[in-house]
Amino acid sequence: MLSVAHSSLALAAQIGFFSLNGFGLLVGALYSGRTPILYENNLHHKFGWAVTWVVLAQIIIGLLRCGKGENKTEEAHREERLAFMPAGREHMTGYQRLQPGSIASMHRYSHDSAHDTESNRSRSDSTDCLHEGKDEETPHIEDQAPDHDIPYDANRRLLGSVELFRQLSRISQSLPYRIRKLLSLYYDAVDILILIIGFVLILTGFVTYGGVFRHNNIFNGLAHSIKGGIFFWYGLLTLSRWMGCFASYGWAWNVRPSHRIVGARHAKVPSAEFVESFVIFLYGSTNVFLEHLAGWGDAWTAQDLEHVSISIMFFGGGLFGMLVESRKIRDLLNASLWQWNASGDQYSQKGRWAPPQTYSFSMNPFPALIILLLGLMMSSHHQHSMVSTMVHKQWGMLFVGFALARAVTYILTYLSPPGSYLPSRPPSEIVASFCLISGGLVFIASNKDTVAAMESHDLNAMFVFTVTMGLTAFLMAWEVIVLAIKGWAVGRRRLDCHAACRTLP
Repeated sequence: MLSVAHSSLALAAQIGFFSLNGFGLLVGALYSGRTPILYENNLHHKFGWAVTWVVLAQIIIGLLRCGKGENKTEEAHREERLAFMPAGREHMTGYQRLQPGSIASMHRYSHDSAHDTESNRSRSDSTDCLHEGKDEETPHIEDQAPDHDIPYDANRRLLGSVELFRQLSRISQSLPYRIRKLLSLYYDAVDILILIIGFVLILTGFVTYGGVFRHNNIFNGLAHSIKGGIFFWYGLLTLSRWMGCFASYGWAWNVRPSHRIVGARHAKVPSAEFVESFVIFLYGSTNVFLEHLAGWGDAWTAQDLEHVSISIMFFGGGLFGMLVESRKIRDLLNASLWQWNASGDQYSQKGRWAPPQTYSFSMNPFPALIILLLGLMMSSHHQHSMVSTMVHKQWGMLFVGFALARAVTYILTYLSPPGSYLPSRPPSEIVASFCLISGGLVFIASNKDTVAAMESHDLNAMFVFTVTMGLTAFLMAWEVIVLAIKGWAVGRRRLDCHAACRTLP
């Protein structure tokens, strides 16, 4: 979160994390050297070392970016420094004529989609800071840049040596622009994927430690882990939407900001319901051919046909959901009415021809309906044992709970449509996210090997349910904390930049 927020504390946090990871690797190596290998050719060992090198490469790139003193790219940093220059208004007007659009873009933090509530304050702070400067002649704006940037002071203190900082700066400046661009893309990609990578590492660690998913059971284990993991992350995404993430896309149960506010790239992002429908469609269209993979070459069973029918339901339901979200389809459905519009203005905002208020936000219940039907099917899905049947019923009913909570959300938004760019935070979405997160975890635990281990240790289905509920509540609290830390880092960075501009001569 600190790295995504471009905080000066990000590098220190990354080095601290890598130090702890290195200690864990040392302890693991000592343990492995004294015990026999109980899981030959396991994925966790290889993947763990690969992720270690990936994180180490990100830290090295972070050091180079620290030496360069850049933010995202060289251009982004130049615009950021320009925003806090004590240049007079006449000079800024002249620069705006030379660089049209840069003044507008430098106030926009559009890459921080979770900070829409902060962006207006950031722009006002930057503008006030800009206008407080002296009206001195500044023939070369870059030459008048300060010798230090407050957000990077902590990194310089972390390095402990001015000479080391200068060496890193020389190395970074000697790299070609395309190489720096690729390194920056790599750094940002790791920031985006590190959570999913960590989830896969933890999951493979449990598999290796438990000794499950061997031989032909690997297909059943992979199916439950992948599908349950999708619902788990769907729940985390639902909670992040409630907290205000992706508000610039209109995903936070808010009014989607126009392209003048968030930029054309964010304004073109489809609705959250379209993305949900697309994922459902993608799953259904691909999983039709994978349901019989574990019994390849054998006769089809009734259970195989049931699974294929579920995939077909996902295929058709996702396609229908995407069609509902299409503005073009909506205009085509309204085409028979436009012929009676005397004014001929299809986009008239006055009178009876004005678009309904519900057109301003998405209200598509079909993704929730598909998950509701999936939950009902799995709740009555016959399994080989009573424990397995009960575990499947647990996550099936949790998915039903998600669908009902989402229905409450749509009822609330229909009765009181969102009218602000700020997230409306309907309380029913907290329940929806809880059901998805816990349901996804129980889904993962419902594989054959885990159920067999429960039965061999005389554990009933309620054991998995209670442990999962406690873990879900903790994870939701932790997600709120880390996103609050991100908001704190953004506010701290803005205050540091504001203080830096006030101290300039």
